[in-house]
Amino acid sequence: MRLISNKTLRLFALSHPQSEKPLQEWRWKVEKNSFNSFADLKNTFNSVDKVGDYYIFDIAGNHYRLISAIHFNTQTLYVRTVLTHNEYDHWNP
Repeated sequence: MRLISNKTLRLFALSHPQSEKPLQEWRWKVEKNSFNSFADLKNTFNSVDKVGDYYIFDIAGNHYRLISAIHFNTQTLYVRTVLTHNEYDHWNP
């Protein structure tokens, strides 16, 4: 699957350095796999949830939440934002 954009992950890691390794491990898994449906995604990322049109990934044992939009037909995942768990509690889709 093609990921857009790693820049969002890197920028988040600048202010949260401990997130860099788990975010890049997550990116590697996404880019090395193909997902045809939410069920396929759930098989690889057990903690992923769908909220409205967004797919929410728990990163680093639920310390961070990665919000994405996925187009399975084009194999493209758009990283919308990465939030701390506390920031996610105030996020509105």
